[in-house]
Amino acid sequence: MSYLMRGFKCHSPVMCKVAGSVFKAHTLKNTFGINEQFKISRASSQLSSEKTNSYNYIIVGAGSAGCVLANRLTEDPHSTVLLLEAGPKDTLLGSIRLMWKIHMPAALTYNLCDEKYNWYYHTTPQRHMDSRVMYWPRGRVWGGSSSLNAMVYVRGHAEDYNRWSREGALGWDYERCLPYFKKAQTHELGPDQYRGGNGPLHVSRGKTNHPLHQAFLEAAQQAGYPFTDDMNGYQQEGFGWMDMTIHQGQRWSTASAYLRPAISRPNFSVAEKTLVTKILFQGTKCIGIECVKNGQRKKVFANKEVILSGGAINSPQLLMLSGIGNADDLKKLGIPVVCHLPGVGQNLQDHLEVYVQQKCTKPITLYSAQKPLNMVRIGLEWLWKFTGEGATSHLESGGFIRSEPGVPHPDIQFHFLPSQVIDHGRVASTMEAYQVHVGPMRSTSVGWLKLKSSDPNDHPIIEPNYLSTERDIWEFRQCVKLTREIFAQKAFEKFRGPEIQPGYHVQSDKEIDAFIRQKADSAYHPSCTCKMGQPSDSTAVVDPQTKVIGVENLRVVDASIMPSIVTGNLNAPTIMIAEKAADIIKGLPSLQEKNVPVYKPKTLETQR
Repeated sequence: MSYLMRGFKCHSPVMCKVAGSVFKAHTLKNTFGINEQFKISRASSQLSSEKTNSYNYIIVGAGSAGCVLANRLTEDPHSTVLLLEAGPKDTLLGSIRLMWKIHMPAALTYNLCDEKYNWYYHTTPQRHMDSRVMYWPRGRVWGGSSSLNAMVYVRGHAEDYNRWSREGALGWDYERCLPYFKKAQTHELGPDQYRGGNGPLHVSRGKTNHPLHQAFLEAAQQAGYPFTDDMNGYQQEGFGWMDMTIHQGQRWSTASAYLRPAISRPNFSVAEKTLVTKILFQGTKCIGIECVKNGQRKKVFANKEVILSGGAINSPQLLMLSGIGNADDLKKLGIPVVCHLPGVGQNLQDHLEVYVQQKCTKPITLYSAQKPLNMVRIGLEWLWKFTGEGATSHLESGGFIRSEPGVPHPDIQFHFLPSQVIDHGRVASTMEAYQVHVGPMRSTSVGWLKLKSSDPNDHPIIEPNYLSTERDIWEFRQCVKLTREIFAQKAFEKFRGPEIQPGYHVQSDKEIDAFIRQKADSAYHPSCTCKMGQPSDSTAVVDPQTKVIGVENLRVVDASIMPSIVTGNLNAPTIMIAEKAADIIKGLPSLQEKNVPVYKPKTLETQR
């Protein structure tokens, strides 16, 4: 979803998103030296004698959750933590300017094109989407997806977390999650009952005041929808200005917010470009990990816990490679079974979205900003002062609505962009145009992922099972029809040209359905593959304390443990999950804020 800094051709055939990190050693340098070479002694089975390569906690994945955990767990100077990341650092020679493709908000398409920072996943051919193979970029760099995403900060709806509690994640209801959203955050508008004011994650609003953003918000109100001044606060429903993880003109990833501030702590070690290939067990007790760095295979041990924070693909993949999953599937691949846990890799959920595009009759979109001389000007201004058109992702307005009467809280999301995106941003725009990204939030289609082989380098088989229910197909029809209604309002009269996509020739339900099958794509929100629930639930993978069911000393903390997908983008909820899990790991009582008011529609008899 990036639009401005397209000066250099992207040679990757696909685009990419998220989950990676950096590694630098502090204590226990004999384990991970600053020359990036392992110096780990041979490990015997008697761990009591292995002091030199043992830590209290090993965290796998320096992404949106892993960076948070590393920071919070090393606040205790007596806890030693090793953070392992498969990808590289997000800086070059210590400079963020030299890594402007990550840190300049408007340059985000470059990251999505760069295999260096991306796991480069693809799904199976989707039988309900004309057999299309869908591209799933996932991060592999310090900060994970928060270093490559579009920087949209959306928490979801309060009822998402109350639903989690009903689904078995006891203690994860809204009143026990809201305090951790606030703990993480410093909002530029200051703290209130919903916003945080003293956390490491800086959140801001857009500064461009672009006339097309203004027109979008005005048109939504003309169509009968409310304006909300904070869709992460009292009222999600409606249209308003988006919160973004941008601070002083720079992407504010979890690497910037959590990792770098903690990296000088003497009890904290990090290692980048290190692929964890297996979790080590004695019986059902987790004792450490096996990893590969610079072609060398090594073992590192944890005397308290190993915590997986690799995300919704990597975490279940590593569990299965290590013998935790469906026993029948593991035996077929010759993997010794440590624990039969059939929910691993199941319950896969994601958000699909589609772009509805309109030609603009005035030269005010981002089209001119993508011309070479303008890109140079924009880039130089950002490099000099972190200001200008390079200092925003341009997704500054959006909204949430209900698809029909009777729906209790929003189930459709909008992101508005004063530009045209073609093929994930891999193809430059050819005209003045604007668009909305729109899609259902709680689709009923559920998928799965499984190992392709016992080789950790082989990507798993990813089957999201998109559009497999009539409800999902109907919701997407609504997305197109309701977006067209907003774009047809008076506020867009002076800007509205012909519809580019779907195009005026697409009118009937059958034609809209065909358009969706051909053009809908992932919003890059995979989740729920290590579902949190009660041990009595055969589909659960972790309990409400984030511990993997059936084994000892192993946790999963990332978007994979969501029982069900939330109403919005996943980065903010993932950071919240890690903040809350850090308190659980430390043995602290959960924060709680009771009786926080949440908006409810006056009536459910109408759609708006």
